[in-house]
Amino acid sequence: MDISTLNWAAILVATLANFLIGGVWYSGLLFGKAWMAENNFSKADLQQGNMPRIFGLTLLFSFVMAFNLAMFLNDAKTTTSWGAMAGFLAGFGWAAMSIFVIGQFERKTTRYMLIHGGYVTISFIVMGLILGGWR
Repeated sequence: MDISTLNWAAILVATLANFLIGGVWYSGLLFGKAWMAENNFSKADLQQGNMPRIFGLTLLFSFVMAFNLAMFLNDAKTTTSWGAMAGFLAGFGWAAMSIFVIGQFERKTTRYMLIHGGYVTISFIVMGLILGGWR
């Protein structure tokens, strides 16, 4: 695997896409209220914590995810459709199913697992679209 053939701009855009999808996914526009209820969070709870650290680490982790997916897709034969499929396979098959396994042992609700599993699945599909299409 030769990292010199990676499209670093695509990796950065995929990183930002993951970050932005999470922002919308966990906002009041989509699943924010359900996510808060599942975690027994109040609006005051969400104001606590070191937000620059949380967002900074989220960007870092998003970059690692995008880089990792880019390494799997680092082939001249990669297409947009293969990128999306690889994103789906990684997001649903690995990440979401990991959330479901852990959720079983932590006694989480199906709704909790679907919220998180849905986010990672959609996010990986979009990252795969970006990385596969922008070659």
